[in-house]
Amino acid sequence: MLLGIVLIVLALLGAPLFAIIAAGALVSFIAQDPAQGVVVLIEIFSIAEMPILLAIPLFTFAGYILSESQAPDRLVRLTRAVLGWMPGGLAIVCIGASAFFTAFTGASGVTIIALGAILYPALAQSGYHEKFNLGLVTAGGSLGLLFAPSLPLILYGVVAGVNIDKLFVAGVLPGMLMLAALSIYSLWVNRHTRIPLAHFSWREVGSAIVDSIWELPLPVVVLGGIYSGLLAVSEAAAVTAVYVVLVEVVIRREISLAKLPDIMRESMVLVGGILLILGASLASTNYVIDAEIPQRLMGIVSDYVDGRISFLFLLLLFLLVLGAFLDIFSALVLVVPLILPVAAQFGVDPVHLGIIFLAAMQLGYLTPPVGLNLFIASYRFDKSIIHVYLATFPFLLILFAAVMVITFWPGLSLVLLD
Repeated sequence: MLLGIVLIVLALLGAPLFAIIAAGALVSFIAQDPAQGVVVLIEIFSIAEMPILLAIPLFTFAGYILSESQAPDRLVRLTRAVLGWMPGGLAIVCIGASAFFTAFTGASGVTIIALGAILYPALAQSGYHEKFNLGLVTAGGSLGLLFAPSLPLILYGVVAGVNIDKLFVAGVLPGMLMLAALSIYSLWVNRHTRIPLAHFSWREVGSAIVDSIWELPLPVVVLGGIYSGLLAVSEAAAVTAVYVVLVEVVIRREISLAKLPDIMRESMVLVGGILLILGASLASTNYVIDAEIPQRLMGIVSDYVDGRISFLFLLLLFLLVLGAFLDIFSALVLVVPLILPVAAQFGVDPVHLGIIFLAAMQLGYLTPPVGLNLFIASYRFDKSIIHVYLATFPFLLILFAAVMVITFWPGLSLVLLD
């Protein structure tokens, strides 16, 4: 109890999360047997033996390269040329482009910063209401985490011991549901707004396709390679990273060789932090298993929960609260080992659990009081945080409804795996 209080205080004072987790595991093992303190170091080094972790730095690096190039502009131009003629077409462009970009970068804040500068003024110039624009761009930043090659999906697979290819397939329909829900809401809320429709032009579509010709193969390489079984996740990550560097640095020359080391450093700082947290959490998970904490947690939950439906309700509420205070990477490595065995007792498929977990945590980016996207949007667009709260709230409700469907309809996640 005292150790827990001390660690919480240190965390509140700003101590790195991986240090808090590692210290907790180290002290706990030593309290059992001083010779077991080496377990923490063994677990941290053991992550080097996981081949799937090769995908994390490679996909992250590729995403950072894309965000630093003019690829976001080309993506928006292409989707706008294809969909801009529809009523509410630009709003759908915003949703689709944000989801695509977040799936590759794995970080919603990067999406708001990279695409917000393009989409926010474009929505305003097209006649959309300012409050709607702010809410849409902010909410769009959290989309895409259920689509390959999402970094949180890969991490969940590593932590939970679930096949990552299955997770990529399972996330397709739930992710599409969230995109469809926001698209329908966007069309409905703007049904009476006098928004001038963009003139459809085959010439503009052709020009946009030619302009994006080098980026268009990316989804085919990643999604097609993984879903078809031709490429393993780590192989798809390597191909993606090499391809993106060749295109943006060598062919398009939008990123200079002198800038490449800075981009590498920025992306690997994120990866390094994730791997440190993951390594420390593996040690902590070993202690949790040795101490039979999941069994004790199961006993406590069983006193208040009498079935699968009530467990899912409790889990969803817990994840929504957790997502508002803890970033998705930390939540993955800290919470998944605890809830996985408990969920199994109630018959929740681990693949479905992963989709529930990520969909609910995705809402945490938009949940007051400390949702990360809310503060990024407030800073990026120079709006008060209360104004961002109010603008985002309708989108939060729509996404919450989608998450409810994902949670209580397991077939949506698992049907493509049959």
